[in-house]
Amino acid sequence: MSWDEKAFVEKLEGTHDFPDNYTFKFIVKPEHQPRVEALLPGAEIKLKPSSGNKYVSITLNQKMNSSQEVVEVYKQANKIEGIIAL
Repeated sequence: MSWDEKAFVEKLEGTHDFPDNYTFKFIVKPEHQPRVEALLPGAEIKLKPSSGNKYVSITLNQKMNSSQEVVEVYKQANKIEGIIAL
């Protein structure tokens, strides 16, 4: 993963008062959808398949307790093959 974790945490803390609801958006191939949904059990989930059904956009919304908790979700998501985080 090529991102500056410290800068991301600072941005999160500047825009959210944790605990707070946080929205994650990912794009994956449909066969990886269950793994993405498993990142946040109990989250509110919205799905939108691509026009050719080759990909699915997954929006997960859940109350997060800290910026570090958000970072950990992204770290776990990064282990899913071909995932795109928005």
